[in-house]
Formats: sequence, C-alpha cells, structure tokens
Amino acid sequence: MQVLVIGAGVVGLAVARAVALAGHEVIVAEATGGIGNGVSSRNSEVIHAGMYYPTGSLRARHCVHGRRLLYEFCTSHGVPHKKVGKLIVAVDEKQTAKIEGIAKQGEINGVEGLEFLGGNSARAMEPALYCVAALLSNETGIIDSHSFMLALEGDLEDRSGMIAFNTPVQGLARTAQGWEVRFGGAEAGTLLVDAVVNSAGLGAQTLARATEGYPEARVPRLVLAKGNYFGFQGKPAFSHLIYPAPVEGGLGTHVTLDMAGRMRFGPDVEWLDAESYTVDPKRADSFYASVRTYFPGLPDNSLVPDYCGIRPKLTAKGEPVADFLIDGPAGHGLPRLINLFGIESPGLTSALSIAEEVVGQLD
Repeated sequence: MQVLVIGAGVVGLAVARAVALAGHEVIVAEATGGIGNGVSSRNSEVIHAGMYYPTGSLRARHCVHGRRLLYEFCTSHGVPHKKVGKLIVAVDEKQTAKIEGIAKQGEINGVEGLEFLGGNSARAMEPALYCVAALLSNETGIIDSHSFMLALEGDLEDRSGMIAFNTPVQGLARTAQGWEVRFGGAEAGTLLVDAVVNSAGLGAQTLARATEGYPEARVPRLVLAKGNYFGFQGKPAFSHLIYPAPVEGGLGTHVTLDMAGRMRFGPDVEWLDAESYTVDPKRADSFYASVRTYFPGLPDNSLVPDYCGIRPKLTAKGEPVADFLIDGPAGHGLPRLINLFGIESPGLTSALSIAEEVVGQLD
C-alpha cells in the first residue's frame, strides 16, 4: 500500500514512520521547505504526564501511552530529553481543590509518580516558590523537539520513505484506482496513492474541504488561540517546571526550562481571528501579574518577548475543551482516508501513540 501523509510536523512524521515500519510505501507532502515549521516548532517542548484530560478521552489515552513510548524512543535514538518533573501549584484553597481534582484525574488516567505536597514541602524543593499546596508530577519532562523530529525523519528514510518539501496539497479526489492527489509547487501535478492521512495542522480543515466526497458537516471549525512566551533575563530560579492551576483555554502561564537550562514563561491564551506570529511586548504586564502569584520574587524588567505559537483549537473561548478528532473510514465512509483535527497539546507527547492508532485504522 502506498500512503501519502500530508504535513511534516511531529505527528505527521510519527505517522509516516509508523506506516513505514508497518511495511508500506510512504510519501510525506510538506508545504514548506523543512520539517516541523508549523505548530510543532512553537510549543513548550514539554513531555506531559497525562493527568489533566477527561476519563476515556483520546487525549488521556494517547498522552499517557505516548509519553511512555516517547521516553523509550528518546533513549533508543539518543534524543536529548530530561525528566525534570513538574509542580502544579495552588496559591489559595480554591486552587488547592482544583489540583486535588487533577491528582484524582491522574490516578484515573493511570499516571504514575504523582505526589500531593503541602506548601512547606514544595517550598523546600523550590525556595523561590510561593504556594499553599502542590502536585508533583515526577514523569513530566522536557525534550529537544527538533531532534525528535529529525530522528523520526531518519527512521522514515531508513525504510525508504521520503519527504517532498515545498509541495502543498491542493485537493483530493477518490477514483476507482485510489486517491488522486493534486499538488502545487515548482513541479505541480497529480499523484495516485492508496491511502491519505491529513496531518496538516492549521491547514487540516482547508484540506478536508478540498477533499471530494468528504462531508462538509464533518469538518470542524478551526479556532486560533495564540500562546505567547517571554524569556527570562537571568539565572533560572527553578529546577522543576512550575504550572499554576489551569485557566480557561490552557494550562496557565507556567515556567518552562529548555535543554540548555534557560527559563521562560508561557504560554498565555490570546484568541485570534487570523494567524499572527508577533509577540506584543505589552503582554509582559499580564505575565508579571500572573507569574508573581507563585513567583513573587520575579524582578521588574526581567522578561523579554521570545516566541509564540498557535493552537489549532476546535472550540472557542468559554466552551468546553474539545478532544483530539481522528476521523477515519468508520466515521466518514471513505476508504483509507484519515483526517486529524485539533491535535494541539499534548500532541507532541501523544505523537507516537496517535501514529499507532492511525496505522491500525489504515490496516
């Protein structure tokens, strides 16, 4: 079977690798000139443990299983990563109840290594921290996401898979022989394949609408939520990731560390009508206010705009958070077509697990 995967982000590459490992021919069509140039290059690079997500959801299942697969993959492929651990902190009794709920959900989801701490115990671990209680997640880590994607690409190419860069897919049509793919770029044309996986990230809905026979009613709306990050000018104040109790639309403005040891804050949630990748320096004011609730020693003038990313959300402000949407033949009725919608956080952590499900649906 010849399979076309559309999009060379972390999920697309994981899917393509899994398809190749299953013995199929694989081509990845990527609209840009390199891997991971979209959503995958603009995140916190956190390996999530899986305690936030509703019971039985795809997010819960793929995050927990994907995280275990990801640590194994990083070890076997030499991908830089570190299991630094995370503290989810409460600064008052209302937030304490919220993180107690997260701890219970983590147990339901099968997350290992969760410990509920009092404020004194948490501050003993992180002296710069203010909190009245905290949930320690020992399984949370950080990863060099680009190295992860390079390793996925390497496995794909070792099994004769290939990536066609600067090849935007413009439409799909079902024929008696398979799927006819219309693509643009310098060498525009058509290609006939047996199966298609739409992992186009922010472009997934547009591509689904350009797929003949795919029901318009099954295409979910795309809601753009920008997450801004600010870098910290100074020596890192924490050795763990620090997360406040979750907020609407995201997990709160948290402390992340990268593999080089730098500390940054983010992401916040900025709802957009159109894509924008500039960080407004004025948003630092809200960062200082939110971060100082748990890091009161954050110095003035210590934050600088760093980068931002856009979450491909399926639900808007004030609405319940949507689950991942993996729409395969059993749902839409078209053979050997899988559309991936709304694969935002914890998409990086979940990538290898999502890839297993996609291969299962194709087979």
